[in-house]
Formats: sequence, structure tokens, C-alpha cells
Amino acid sequence: MRLKTKSYCLLTLLLFFSGCGSKDDTLVLRLGHGLDSSHPVHEGMVRMAELVKEKSNESMRIDIYPNEQLGTERETLELLQIGSLDITKVSSAVMESFTSIYSIFSVPFLFVNNEHMHSVLDGPIGRRILDAGEPYRIIGLCYYDAGTRSFYTTRRPIHSPEDLAGLSIRVQESPSAIRMVNTLGGSATPISWGELYTALQQGVVDGAENNPPSFYLSRHYEVSRYYTLNEHTAVPDILMISRHTWQNVLNEEQREIIMQSALESVPYQRELWRKATESALKAVEEAGVEIIIPDRVPFMEASKPFYDRMRQQQPALYELLLEIQEIGNEYLD
Repeated sequence: MRLKTKSYCLLTLLLFFSGCGSKDDTLVLRLGHGLDSSHPVHEGMVRMAELVKEKSNESMRIDIYPNEQLGTERETLELLQIGSLDITKVSSAVMESFTSIYSIFSVPFLFVNNEHMHSVLDGPIGRRILDAGEPYRIIGLCYYDAGTRSFYTTRRPIHSPEDLAGLSIRVQESPSAIRMVNTLGGSATPISWGELYTALQQGVVDGAENNPPSFYLSRHYEVSRYYTLNEHTAVPDILMISRHTWQNVLNEEQREIIMQSALESVPYQRELWRKATESALKAVEEAGVEIIIPDRVPFMEASKPFYDRMRQQQPALYELLLEIQEIGNEYLD
């Protein structure tokens, strides 16, 4: 742990003093994230970087560092706050520790379908949430599709909420994700993404919850033989930029290029995600994983205490929930 801390501090200093830019006057921005380079969200960021280079006539460049090369999600956010890193991609669940509005995405069964979700993310509500990080020196650029999250387990399959009893389920470092899994009947256990394979393999946890591409690309299917597609939450990924970079490094034209490139990369990434989800489910099934499609109604019924607690303890967030549900009425069959 001491060695890890020293390495992180050294990295912070290195990034801080190296600054932005290069010898040929090309403005270089650094983007660090924790996903594998084959992940469709990473490919969305690659597309964004290509658009930045094209729109700026090669006067700007984004260098991307995947696989937690520059730190975990929490660490890269902290680097953004002090201006030592320019851009990162994090799950919206991690942003809860900065501003509670992001916990809305951890509400179980929030969206009716993908069209409803995209309508909210692409509209005024989505932008309101992205802007909420600005007081914490982090500015949201866009959302990337991270699909729906479902349970996968090592010891036994999950067909209903009752099957979660006695199981330790890994969750992200999100108070709402912890509360959601506990409400459904499991025992939520926060563990970093990079440590999860070993935790599953050694029985530290009995399962986890994530989307199909992440389940496949992480190779968690090698140790988790049951995948229950109950699709309890749709937690988007977010592309964030440092407020220091946005205000002190970029001029108005460069800010416009960054924002437009990020937004234009979104439909490209969503299509990649759709294809990746289909191929991931096929691949894990061929590898011997039992894919379970349960009745979602019992899971939705078990989620009611989550809503009741929000109404009582987080009235402002509950009002936002009602706004999102009202939009969802347009997408009901």
C-alpha cells in the first residue's frame, strides 16, 4: 500500500509538471481511464480523439491511457480536480461521492427502455446532471452507453430476489449501488474493478453486477458461471474534463471543438455498444455460462423500499425521479 501511494504521488507530480502541449506546439490533452482498449467505451473515446484532431486541423491531440495506467476512477477524478490530468471516463456511480444528483442513475428500474434513457441523457435533465460537477472542478462532456447491469454469480444461479440471500455481491463505490443490492436481498461489497477477478476466483465475493461487454471483456465469465439478465440499473459512463483545463488551458474555439467532438462520438459509441452486447452474450454462452432471463416483476417489487426511502430522505432527488418517470410514460407500450 505504501509503494502504491508513493507511485501515485510520483505520477501526480509527473503529470502536473509535464503540463499540456508538446514541442511542435500541438496542444496535447491526456485522457486516463480504467477500461481495456478493446472495450466499446474506449473505442468511443478513440473516435472523440480522432474528431478533435480533425476539427482542429491537427493543432490539438488527445493521448489516451487505458487500463488504469493513470489510476483508478477515483484517482483520475482527483487528478482532474488538481489539474494534473485533463480528461477521464468514469462510471456515473463514482460521481455520487462528489454530488448526490448522480445517484439517480443507481435507482433500480429507472428507465422504461433504451429510447427513454437516451432521451433523458441527451436532453435538459442529462445536461443539468453533467453540469453539477462544475463546483467540484470537474465538468461533464457527454454520456457513453454502458448498457444495463445484471447479476452474475459463482456458487448458484439467481432466478428471483430471494436467491440473493446470503450472497456477497460486488458493487461500485456508490452508496446508492450498495443500498440497491442490499434492498434486493444481497450483501453489497464495494471492491475496485481491477481486483474483482481475483475476488471472485478466491471467493471473497459470490458475484457481481455489470453489463454484458464488461462481463465478457473482464473474463469474469471464467469464474462466474451464472448470468441473470434482470437489468436492474442502467448506469451510464461519463466523459469528464478538468475545470482547470477547460478554463485555463483551452480557448473558446478549442472548448467548442472538444464539446462537439465528444457529443458526435456518442451515437458511434452507442452502435458499438449494441453490437458488443450481442457478441458478448453469445461468447459467454458458448463458453458455458448459463444465461438466465428471469421474471423482472419480483425484482421491481423488491425495489419499492428503495423508492420509499428516497421520497422520505432525498425529496429533491425524488422530484428528479418523477421528472424522468414522466418522460418515460411516452415510451410505455
